[in-house]
This record gives sequence, C-alpha cells and structure tokens, in this order.
Amino acid sequence: MACVSSPGVKHCRRLAQEHKRFLGPIVHRAAPTDSRKSGKESGAAMRFTTVAKSLILGLAVLLASSAFAASKEHVQLSHATTVNGTTLKPGDYKLQWEGNGPDVEVSILQGKNVVAKVPGKIVDLKTPSQSSAAVVKNNDDGSKSLEGARFEGKSFALQLGGASDMQGGSSR
Repeated sequence: MACVSSPGVKHCRRLAQEHKRFLGPIVHRAAPTDSRKSGKESGAAMRFTTVAKSLILGLAVLLASSAFAASKEHVQLSHATTVNGTTLKPGDYKLQWEGNGPDVEVSILQGKNVVAKVPGKIVDLKTPSQSSAAVVKNNDDGSKSLEGARFEGKSFALQLGGASDMQGGSSR
C-alpha cells in the first residue's frame, strides 16, 4: 500500500485512525539499537565512568597539592640567634623550604608566623644525622648566627645564607 497520491494519503490516515488501537504501540515503539544496552550493562558502564572520573580528579588534586607542598623540619634554638639580619628569640622554630635543591628559599616560622626568609642550600651528609640541631656560629662580638640545621635521621642538612662549612658533604 503506497501513500503517494493525495487520495492515498487520506486513505492511509483514515486507516491509521481506524486501527490506532492496533498500530499505536507498534508505531511508537522504538526499534532496539546497538547504542541501547540492558539496564545492568548501562548501570555498570555508568558506575565505571563515575569511578574513573573520581580517580582522575583525586589524582589531579594529589599532584597539585604535592607540587605546592614544601619540605619542613623543626629546630630548637637555646640562645638569641641572628639570621639574615633578624634576631630569633630562644624557642622552637619550623624551617620550611620549597624545591629539592640545591638552592632553596627557606622560611623560618614560629607558630604560623614567618619571622625570617633566607636563601639556603641543601647539602648531602655522608651519614644520617643522629639528632636535630641548629648549626650556630659564635661571632667575634659575642652574638650568634644561624648557619644551618641538621635533622634527625636525615642524610641532608640545610645551609643558610652565605655559610660555607657544613662538614661532611657536598651540595646537591
């Protein structure tokens, strides 16, 4: 039955209206395609996609945070000590530096406050340090200057400012 001519089109429409009850479900039902999958397959694919997106996002956040993460260690000063023109009172300080060497920028923090910034250098030690210690130089006028720091169990030390003698290693 061809519905090409106008009388035939009318006939097709009339036929469709008369048999709407029988043809409706057939006409409106979409034919299955390859893009449609069963509910289980579709759900599994969506779960996989969600998990994959979450993993990628988590990895991106981890890499971003590690890129901005700084190395940090603590050191205890028992006397007033000068570093880069700033006098540090006796107490516990955190040395925080960015980069993996040899040249780094060292921030000296007391609590959350940066009290001094000084250029530094990471120096390899022949053996890991037995304890954490500040390397302090006694000046001719009786004052003390912070020249560097060693950290317990670490095979590197920080050399601060223009200090040149950290004994026992080469710069990396």
